[in-house]
Amino acid sequence: MSATMLPKGTSYADVYARFRWQIPAQYNIAVDACDRHATDRTRLAMLYEDEAGHVSTHTFAEFRARSNQLAQALLRLGVTRGDRIGIILSQRPETAIAHLAAYKLGAIALPLSTLFGPEALDYRLRDAGARVVITDTESLDRVLGMRAELPDLQHVICVDRADAKGIVDYQRLLRAESDTFAPVPTTPDDPALLIYTSGTTGPPKGALHAHRVLLGHLPAIELYHEYFPQPDDRFWTPADWAWIGGLYDVLFPSWHYGVSVVAHRMRKFDPAQALDLMARHRVRNTFLVPTALKMMRSVPTPRQSYDLCLRTMFTGGEAVGEEIIGWAREALGVTPHEGYGQTEVNLVLGNCSSLMPVKPGSMGRPVPGHTVAVVDAAGQPVPVGTLGEVAVQRPDPVLFLGYWRNPSATADKFVGDWALTGDLARQDEDGYFWFVGRRDDLISSGGYRIGPGEIEDCLAGHAAVALAAAVGSPDAVRGEVVKAFVQLRDGVLPTPALARELTAYVRTRLSAHEYPREIEFLQTLPVTTTGKVRRRDLRDLERQRQHERAAGQGVSSRIDPARQEA
Repeated sequence: MSATMLPKGTSYADVYARFRWQIPAQYNIAVDACDRHATDRTRLAMLYEDEAGHVSTHTFAEFRARSNQLAQALLRLGVTRGDRIGIILSQRPETAIAHLAAYKLGAIALPLSTLFGPEALDYRLRDAGARVVITDTESLDRVLGMRAELPDLQHVICVDRADAKGIVDYQRLLRAESDTFAPVPTTPDDPALLIYTSGTTGPPKGALHAHRVLLGHLPAIELYHEYFPQPDDRFWTPADWAWIGGLYDVLFPSWHYGVSVVAHRMRKFDPAQALDLMARHRVRNTFLVPTALKMMRSVPTPRQSYDLCLRTMFTGGEAVGEEIIGWAREALGVTPHEGYGQTEVNLVLGNCSSLMPVKPGSMGRPVPGHTVAVVDAAGQPVPVGTLGEVAVQRPDPVLFLGYWRNPSATADKFVGDWALTGDLARQDEDGYFWFVGRRDDLISSGGYRIGPGEIEDCLAGHAAVALAAAVGSPDAVRGEVVKAFVQLRDGVLPTPALARELTAYVRTRLSAHEYPREIEFLQTLPVTTTGKVRRRDLRDLERQRQHERAAGQGVSSRIDPARQEA
């Protein structure tokens, strides 16, 4: 499949009406996104800049050969169709090779963030029943430390270290294999990808996607990026390739079209470094969350300071206001196209300034090929301007197969043929969707959607904590930050030092993006008659805190005499 999906047109309505899905009977992501481009042995697939600043280039022919070798090696290690392969790697060539090899085997790629601490990794690897883990030195000790507790894990492959006990050397593994391999025949509905997504109650759930998920993303990519691809297009995002945003908003859609990507791991987003990277590597297309754009405003005169050649920009994960859009047009020379999706059903709403007016702050209109509505609790579309839940109608190629080994949660995701997103919105008379809030308690911070359950469970494991709850606290840069309300055990005193200790406790066990940036101690947390914490009451309390800070009143001792902030 090489043709673009969107029909050419002069208006959104025309393009939406004429769109038709093109789903073949046999389809494999690795063949589509890599192997078919490798006949041109010089065609560039990736420009990789490592953390030391060394730059290397990699062709599709190289990725085909290396993924063939890895697929053959994994087969010899006993990996079979349907097995889960954990991939704990950042933006680097080996990450893409691991995905391609998994798809060629008919196995299931399990991307995991290098930011995850041991508890987060342990749960996901255990729940998925990962048979193999492919990682690097940074995450190796964490994996080896839990290996004895993971009964399904048989092999740990390290891409950049050969001397550790009990590992398989990646380089030696590949050298022993031929670079020819016949991918197993797969259909569009065969499972390919398992990505864990945070929930508001209980542990994270694994969203299982089929090979068709790549095809399901393509109309949105073409829409957001003004009929992508165009000559000389090149894509980069700072988004982690462990998330669906990095993998399927950027890497694999680019490769479907034979467009090269820039790979570079940014441990912490640096706006000046990002601008420099895009200028030096002639990046034309990018995905940047609104938090990154807000941070870029601190860099004076970007177009004068950096030789940028941006053509298109996609943004999402939180609302983009008129101020940010206006700044990007002037400072970067490009209009950010806001879109919407989630791990289970991604990129279904969006904007394209060449086909329709961009309404700042709107999530846009339904992407061609997707039927999206605002529905009520019974799954019935509501009138224009009425608050309801954003829902996507099945069948849809981008829609997940279901939650991993969790049929009840999968059933709860649907009302009839509508997949419920949990996001509340209104649709205006022009068909644009406007986000209002979450139906549940997910926290939106810097483009990440963070479930409070895992944070609360982690805090509850600390000896000083009797009860904990996590909510989102408004933040000018990130949209929200995680705030934890903590009830201490009897006899434990609330101190700034303890708040810092609890923050570090979560950060080292879960992830660097979901630790609480603020701790507030309460004498008692509000609970229901069944003992569940009333997060809504705590969100109301946090709004009161925000109001008090804005008014310069401080914090009322009547409400919380023991409050401390990290």
